[in-house]
Amino acid sequence: MIDTPAQRERPASTAAARLTRLAGWSLITIAVLHTAVFVPQVPWGEWLDGTLRSGEADMESVAVFWALPGGIVVPGALAGALLIRGARQGTRFGLGVAITLVAWVSACLWLIGPSGFMFVYVTAGLLIAAAVVDRRRA
Repeated sequence: MIDTPAQRERPASTAAARLTRLAGWSLITIAVLHTAVFVPQVPWGEWLDGTLRSGEADMESVAVFWALPGGIVVPGALAGALLIRGARQGTRFGLGVAITLVAWVSACLWLIGPSGFMFVYVTAGLLIAAAVVDRRRA
């Protein structure tokens, strides 16, 4: 929690910025690995023929769509890039971002069981560490 105007205006500490950059890179890595796992299964022909739009696609084709362009890959990579950019600019990300990630991943794991979602705990842990390091500096 940012309590005073001075705390709100000061840039993140070097250590916190480094941890935030690592968190960003971890999200980008997760997105790339997620893509690498699912790309061989993509039914490009069906997708380009318009079966997703017409409702004729089989369930596996729809599931692969939601696993790749319709899922975590694009927002995860963009969020990672945003974290990296913010860290370079000295932006301080609060615990709220990390807590939201933990809650979201926990809900996903509760729904589908153990999966690659668990890797996002690494990102959340790095953001928690960055917030703690930055708060100790204050």
